[in-house]
Amino acid sequence: MSQLAFLGLGRMGLPMAKRLLAAGHALQVWNRSPLACQRLLKECDDTQSKRLKMCESAHEAINNASVVFTMLSDGPAVTEVLFGSEVGPHCSGVASAMMPGACVVDMSSIPPATARMHFQRLKGLGGSALDAPVSGGVVGAEQGTLAIMAGGEASRVAELTPILSALGRVTFVGPAGSGQLAKLANQIIVGVTIGAVAEALMLAAQGGADPVAVRAAIRGGFAESRILELHGERMLTQNFVPGGAIQTQLKDLTTALAEARESGLQLPVTGLLQQLFADANEHGDAGLDHSALLRELARLNGREPESILSGPRKD
Repeated sequence: MSQLAFLGLGRMGLPMAKRLLAAGHALQVWNRSPLACQRLLKECDDTQSKRLKMCESAHEAINNASVVFTMLSDGPAVTEVLFGSEVGPHCSGVASAMMPGACVVDMSSIPPATARMHFQRLKGLGGSALDAPVSGGVVGAEQGTLAIMAGGEASRVAELTPILSALGRVTFVGPAGSGQLAKLANQIIVGVTIGAVAEALMLAAQGGADPVAVRAAIRGGFAESRILELHGERMLTQNFVPGGAIQTQLKDLTTALAEARESGLQLPVTGLLQQLFADANEHGDAGLDHSALLRELARLNGREPESILSGPRKD
């Protein structure tokens, strides 16, 4: 199997790396905090651990790797790892040290313009790149069922699909930057739908209906969605352990609005939801699951977040 590098073992990156190991690939990994590498090793069986190399630097991890995966926090983090802090045509990051013809598969969520810049710079160095952000959360990463939105050269996507299929379903969506545009579209739909589910359950509870029964009643109809299924349940049980965090949702909606302005578009619904997520972030919920937007809507209505789905105010 291929020699791969994986840079970034966070909440999503670690289970994705495990899936690649389980598929039989040799994997060289690096993370800013070495604790994540140690955790990956502990979660591997003996066979997988023989194909795993934990590296002290990103440069060590990309040595002899034909495919370099990045799963980092944002655009600046990816740029720094790939190209260092230099702005000129030469770079001090890992891109200059990759083997000839190697491909960077960036699965982070970054601005489309940044993805296009990375593509051009890597092409100039004799390499290639795909921007391939994902949707499906930690559960999808663990189960290998992520939706992978791939931008770049169609031939490269086809070539790497057998590797990427260990992580989920791959769809080629267009030239460089298109994967990030698809991810922004995904995040708009996710964010707006979370807001709609939260408001709908609040309205039902405030009027005296049982929100648990209401959710059950409308499932299977036109309102059915993964958000109603999974995040509706989170809201009802007040389980906001993060899959996708509020701060991440805010970052992506902010990027979507910036991209819209560059394109001459107005996205008023997205703008309203972005402000609500910004308020939730400001009020201390940044690290909670994005379904915790319910808490911000409770505050907006002068209610305690824990009681907003329990029925009308008693005082």
